[in-house]
Amino acid sequence: MKFSIGAAAFCAIICLSAPSSAANLVEIVLTDRLDEPRGYCLDIVGNKESATPGRGLQAHSCYSYQGQLGVDQAFDAERLKAGEFYLPRFKVCLSSGSRQEGAPLNLSACDGQPAQRFDLTAAGQIVPRSAPGLCVTVADGRGAPGGGGRPVHLLRRLTLEPCSETHAAR
Repeated sequence: MKFSIGAAAFCAIICLSAPSSAANLVEIVLTDRLDEPRGYCLDIVGNKESATPGRGLQAHSCYSYQGQLGVDQAFDAERLKAGEFYLPRFKVCLSSGSRQEGAPLNLSACDGQPAQRFDLTAAGQIVPRSAPGLCVTVADGRGAPGGGGRPVHLLRRLTLEPCSETHAAR
């Protein structure tokens, strides 16, 4: 549950990769690669340009191994600094729809509401301001096969779980 910004930076849980050249975009990568050597990135459910923000956010094989960021994994680095996880191609923000353990992460039009504000802590965790004891966490177990890629891309659910060492690798 640790995040940082930097070129090829890897930390205990999730990191931000270096910005892409055209815009100040970053991907958010799970530091522990678990069962996915390409890494898991925060990703809109669906396929790149045709992803469906209304279906929420998941952890999915990172696309950067293909030489560029996928539009459904590209977050605005400047808005991240302000606590807003904004995906510019889709004009949506990460939202914690619930303050409950196990709650999924949603995407909705950015409106500045407290549910859309997240802190990147000194320990590197992404924590919703509306639920400070919970952290963005990748599901336990093995990744499920997704569409495309060689080897096939993997995906996992994302939920809010208690910030603890128990979930540190995810």
